[in-house]
Amino acid sequence: MKNRYWLLLVVIALLASCTDKFEEYNTDTKNPSEVPGEPLFSNAEKTLSDQISSTNVNNNVWKLWAQYWTETTYTDEANYDIVNRTIADWTFNYYYTGAVANDGVLSDLKRAKELISAQTPATDPEKVAQQNKLYIIDLLQVYSYQRLVDIFGDVPYTEALDINNIHPKYDDGMTIYKDLITRVDADIAGLDDTGDSFGSADLYYNGDVSAWKKFAYTLKVKLGITLADADPTLAQSTVESAYDKAFTSSDDDCLMPYLTNTPNTNTLYEDLVLSGRHDFVPANTVVDIMNNLQDPRLPLYFTQVDTSTETGVEKLAYLGGSYGESSPFDNYSHVSDKLLQPTFPGLIMTYTELQFYLAEAAARNWNVGKTAAEYYDEGIKSSIMWWGGTEAEANAYLAKPEVDYATAVNATSWKQVIGTQSWIASYTRGLNGYTTWRRLDYPIFNLAPTIDSYDQIPVRFTYPINEQTLNADNYAAASSAIGGDLLTTKLFWDKY
Repeated sequence: MKNRYWLLLVVIALLASCTDKFEEYNTDTKNPSEVPGEPLFSNAEKTLSDQISSTNVNNNVWKLWAQYWTETTYTDEANYDIVNRTIADWTFNYYYTGAVANDGVLSDLKRAKELISAQTPATDPEKVAQQNKLYIIDLLQVYSYQRLVDIFGDVPYTEALDINNIHPKYDDGMTIYKDLITRVDADIAGLDDTGDSFGSADLYYNGDVSAWKKFAYTLKVKLGITLADADPTLAQSTVESAYDKAFTSSDDDCLMPYLTNTPNTNTLYEDLVLSGRHDFVPANTVVDIMNNLQDPRLPLYFTQVDTSTETGVEKLAYLGGSYGESSPFDNYSHVSDKLLQPTFPGLIMTYTELQFYLAEAAARNWNVGKTAAEYYDEGIKSSIMWWGGTEAEANAYLAKPEVDYATAVNATSWKQVIGTQSWIASYTRGLNGYTTWRRLDYPIFNLAPTIDSYDQIPVRFTYPINEQTLNADNYAAASSAIGGDLLTTKLFWDKY
């Protein structure tokens, strides 16, 4: 018994002497518990692109709401039902805290910024690279917050992503926009394009800081033009201070380069091919408008379908399904093969969209270097050629009286002409096209069967159901501030 007692004391002493290495002994060095900041940034880039590209109705209904596509069988989402599948909740989570197996875009970016800020660079070039990484992260945060505001209106911002505050307040949308512009200015001033950044961990630009600078100026133009009717003075100064340093060709486009094998294919490929489902066809809205214009992008966007009524007599045409109504897959055109490729890139921000923003700026008589017609022509031409058309096709199209800027504007208005062509060029980029329609009120959309008048077409998402129940006080304050949590409540920048 006595010997046992002394043995126990010896064991205790030995254990005590080892406590200074206890954490080391219990650390799995092959599977670290903390992911470095750089992979978190990469994950945020992919998650963001996946959400933008997706046509899964749980995650993204903008291709439907922009009336590029409609549904073949289950038509709830094309008829503006976002409650049944809690689509607003999924979208909110995708950007903030995470959905399914992914972390949220903003939560990943926030943690990446914290981890990279905590690094101690050993050399001056490493210090420059560290700072460049932080500015690039901030640019994607700005980009993501703009999308959230453009979807919902007032959203959590100053108190967002604080794990100690599960009831964040909602910030005013205009106030957020102004701060986003300030942040972009700081990022532009801080980026040093003589130095490095993320390298291959940057999936969009492979660490090219000069490319990110152009991205920043283009993002500033996008922020500014969106405010054109809400704060014309700020909008004009924002655009005029950035336009000449933004994207200069489609080579500058911010794209996600998807791969041929899952899980790194474009989510469109997953939704349209790997799923084996036939849930969507092009909507008659876009097909009819492009048919009327004899648009050379028709075969680049869609397939043809046999529309003959006589047996044995084939009559091929581009035919869209009636928006919001059940449209059997075999009876209508389909999306082109280009969109069915696993490597079709994720489109984050493009030179083509910039040209239409600048066409609009010039039409408003802002000082942006060229005329509205010049930017408009370049936007159409760059779109046609990006999709695989030719310069000759683009020139012939631009010569049509109903497309030529001078004759088309004389017949209608610059908002109709620029808005319609910008919307056509934004095909597959649902939120972009939908936002163009909301801001410029063109093109004219079709009425879904479940609504009776044009003013019943939604102009925003209602807030997530979880926010209504778990963050009730702040939800109520935000709803009141924007004029009511309705699908038809216009955002602060949507004045007309």
